[in-house]
Amino acid sequence: MKPQGAANGAKSAKAAKSTKTARAGSGAKAKRASRGSAAGKASAASAEPRRKKKALTEINGFAVGHHVVYPAHGVGRITGIDERTVGDQTLQMFVVAFEKDKMTLLVPTDKVDSAGMRRLSSRETMDAAITTLRGRARTRRVMWSRRAQEYEAKLNSGDPVSIAEVVRDLHRNVGQPDQSYSERQMYEAALDRLAREFAAVDNTDTEQAATKLEDVLRAA
Repeated sequence: MKPQGAANGAKSAKAAKSTKTARAGSGAKAKRASRGSAAGKASAASAEPRRKKKALTEINGFAVGHHVVYPAHGVGRITGIDERTVGDQTLQMFVVAFEKDKMTLLVPTDKVDSAGMRRLSSRETMDAAITTLRGRARTRRVMWSRRAQEYEAKLNSGDPVSIAEVVRDLHRNVGQPDQSYSERQMYEAALDRLAREFAAVDNTDTEQAATKLEDVLRAA
């Protein structure tokens, strides 16, 4: 039989060992919890840059889905606003689609005025273009090459009234002298440009708008 002192000593040693083991387990759990918390913070931090920026839908009154007029190409539609890196700069761009020409144009949002891009004309401006179509055609006795340059400048101005002047001057009714191939091409380009803006303003299709404009010309 063991002495009482020895038994008590053994119990004390066993209790101390148990306490030490418990402390070690608690420390290990604390370390694991700390690592888990750190990993969670790191994961959240790494996820932060991946958040998508809210897509821009409007800048300076030009909104995605709106029709606009670009002088050299006529009526297009804004399909998006993108950011593009050019050199060491990040630029915001309007993405303008010209469906008929199967072309997409990028216009810097801060260069809209200098590029000549504008909103659709008002109803008053389109009425002024109709009035121009009803007027008398002006013919100048100069070489076609010179007149073609003047018509081209009016066409590329993007101004509906100036484009209506080209349509009016080159239109031929039955019984009038035939157009040359170049005149016919210029006439059709001007008529199409004017009809596309009329169609966008009236919310109709280009063919219907072109028919309406030619009816005005024939009745003049």
